Amino acid sequence: MHHVTVSIGSNIDREFYVYKALNALDQFFAPLTVSKSYDCVPVGFEGDNFLNLVVGFECSQSVSDLATLLRQIEDESDRVRSGEKFASRTLDLDILTFDDLVGIIDGVELPRGEITENAFVLRPLADIIPNETHPLTTKTYEQLWSEYDKSSQHVTVTDFTWP
Repeated sequence: MHHVTVSIGSNIDREFYVYKALNALDQFFAPLTVSKSYDCVPVGFEGDNFLNLVVGFECSQSVSDLATLLRQIEDESDRVRSGEKFASRTLDLDILTFDDLVGIIDGVELPRGEITENAFVLRPLADIIPNETHPLTTKTYEQLWSEYDKSSQHVTVTDFTWP
């Protein structure tokens, strides 16, 4: 079994689509470890705030098969792929870590570069695996969060909950 973390984000009917994503992931990978949820200002464009969180789970799928499944969940959640990297979306699911794999695996960057770049990824990741080590920096996710420039991107805990 592989230990995986996946980021979840939405800024269109965000609670509905995040809830839908969690239910879909739970059907395949229960039990899920779910971070707190965060309200986050969009990065790179103007739009409604995102609801972001991270889930961890065990899976037997390959990186490629998991990426395909996540894309299917996005598509079933009315995801429009405009080609723009920074745009509003119903649902965004990204593999952050897959065991301690490093590199481009089946077209997926591991660990995902956004981990160290964006508060909306690092903060919830540090919630669920604070003492695990980032394979490239060799720092724990809690250390990375404590060193992160929190003035660059603001994240606020929300009251969103999922069973």
